[in-house]
Formats: sequence, C-alpha cells, structure tokens
Amino acid sequence: MSKEEIISCSQCVMDSVGNPEIVLDEHGVCNYCHEYRTKEKVRILKSPEREEALEAVVEKIKASGKGKKYDCLIGVSGGVDSTYTAYYVKKLGLRPLAVHFDNGWNSELAVHNIQKVLETLDIDLYTYVVNWNEFKDLQLSFLKASTPDGEIPTDHAILATLYRVAGQHGIKYIMSGNNFKTEGVMPRLWAYGHIDWKYIKGVHKKFGTKKLKTFPHFTLFKFLRYTLVNRVRLVSILNYMNYDKDEAMRVLIDELEWQYYGGKHYESNYTKYYQGIILPEKFKIDKRKLHLSALILCGQMTKEEALEELAKPKYPVGKREEDTEYVMKKFGLEASELQEIMEDEPKTFLDYPSNYGLHVKLRSFLNYLRSKKVYYN
Repeated sequence: MSKEEIISCSQCVMDSVGNPEIVLDEHGVCNYCHEYRTKEKVRILKSPEREEALEAVVEKIKASGKGKKYDCLIGVSGGVDSTYTAYYVKKLGLRPLAVHFDNGWNSELAVHNIQKVLETLDIDLYTYVVNWNEFKDLQLSFLKASTPDGEIPTDHAILATLYRVAGQHGIKYIMSGNNFKTEGVMPRLWAYGHIDWKYIKGVHKKFGTKKLKTFPHFTLFKFLRYTLVNRVRLVSILNYMNYDKDEAMRVLIDELEWQYYGGKHYESNYTKYYQGIILPEKFKIDKRKLHLSALILCGQMTKEEALEELAKPKYPVGKREEDTEYVMKKFGLEASELQEIMEDEPKTFLDYPSNYGLHVKLRSFLNYLRSKKVYYN
C-alpha cells in the first residue's frame, strides 16, 4: 500500500496500515471512534453513579469473603494496570490474593516490580509456572499459523489460572486490570481468541508437535459455568474510577517504588519483541496506535501528542540484535527459520476453526445486560 492510499482517522491515530477494516464517516472519523463512544456509555460510569456502583461492588466482595482468608483475586504482571489494581484494591479495604502466570518470558524488572509492590502492600502471591516445553510449542504454533494474535495463549492461560485458583479458594470475585478507558480500541483482526479454546486448540493441532497435558485452559462451556453457575465475577475495577494512566504511574513510582519498563506490556520480553518487531514488520501493525487512540478518546492525550509518540522508534535503540538472538535461543530457532516465519503470508483467526459466531452472540448478550445495569465490569 502506497502512502497516498493510507486512510487515516481525523480524530484518533488509527489508519488503514495493517488494518483493512477501518471505515471513515463523512467527517473522516473512523469506526473505532464510533464504537468507543457507543460502548463508553455503558462501560464508563459517571459521578455519582460511579461511586454508588463502586460502593455496592465492594460491599458484595467483602460479604462474599466473610470467614475466608481472601475475598478476591488479582492477576499481577508487574505492569502499570495490574500493579495499580493491586494498589487500589488494598486501598478499598479488600483482602486479595495475587496470582501471577509465569510463562517463561518475565523481564527482571517485572519480577522486581511484583516482589517489591506485593511486599509493600502486604499481599500474598501465588505463582503458576507453565510447563515451558508445552508452552513453547503452543507459542511456536501461533507463529507458524501466521496470525497477529500470538499473545492469545498467554492471555487465555492467565484467565484459566485465575478461575482455577478462585475455585480452589472459594473466591467469587476476580479483579482485573483491564479497563475500557485506556484499552477500548481494538480491530477484531488484530487480537481474537482470549476465551476461545477451540481456536487455540485448532492452531496447535495443525502446527504443534507436543500434547498440551498441563496447559491451563477452559472451553466456552466451562467459561459459562464459571460465570453463570459458579457465579465467579470478573470485575474491571478500574472502570469504577476516573482512571488516569499518567497519574497511576506517578502513584506507583512515588508510593511503591515501582519502575517503568519502557512500553505497554513490555514487562514481558516476548511481548516487547512481538509488538516491537514481529507485528510491525510482518503484519504492518503498530499496537501503539490502539493505546494512543484510546488515550485521545478518553481525553488523556491530544492527537498531536500521540503523533509525537508514534514518531519515536518502535523498539529500544540498539537492542534488536541482542533480543533477536535471545528469542531464537529461547525458542530453539535458527535464523533461517525465524526468517521463514516472518516471510510467511499473513493470515487471521478467520483462516482457522473457532467459536467466533458464538462469541459474537455472547458479547452482544453481555452488552445488553450492561445496558440494563444487570451486568457491569
């Protein structure tokens, strides 16, 4: 695609590079901006409704935890959102158990952040260490599948681990660091399958070589059982406050001695390489556009400031060769094999078996419940 053919939104920084589904209205505003504005009406509460909803959910969590050591779970990665969630949950007077999914790619800084923050906040930690040989095989399967959602195995396993631990401790509430305000922009072709085991299993069946005997997972049926029968609720607690990313980072640095790692989700060495090298070079996808566009739409950044961020290097200067060697060694890949992966024709989840149709209906149902204030997270 030539530069002249690039379609760009007049409001955010989303464009058509690596993103064929973008559509502009007569004012040059993209479909992602319109989707954000529609969803924020039910995902982002305003005062005083927000404070009332927060008070109500905190009371329910405390009541559910009476007589138990913990009243909720939090997933921790060492990043901004999950760390601030830990801070905020404790500030609300809750008694969380922190859960960390160790997929073998933690940066030293992420490990330091987790240990330092949880020690300061006096939060117990449970760490699940994945079977590396199985997980490596699954990650390589996604690389060979040539889809841009190579982080789906980690995202799915984190959820599966959280639900499993919740069941073991009789905990009914999982506090998520996901938040609509700063993460509410996402093209469907860029990342799909967080709760779709059929898709993950299908990719692995085609490209994998090892059995996934211990990999944490759940089917769509099991997910519905967790949520509808066992009544385990996933609460995006940051949606219950006026969450400001910069302010959150300031609090973490000043009060918890947390250290920034240089980019969204860069607490993971694989995520840093995947988002900084593989996505932009193979798929022409720059995920910074998602996060910056969301910040523009929620009023935490101007478009000019976002464009200045996008003008900066996608990857830490001078680290590419070293990190490429690290990734190849970790996966057991030769340079020629990595090159072949990078040159394979890009595909999407639509090229593989999945429960996509069912998930669309499920999301529509949950959005309906949110609009009726029956379900909110």
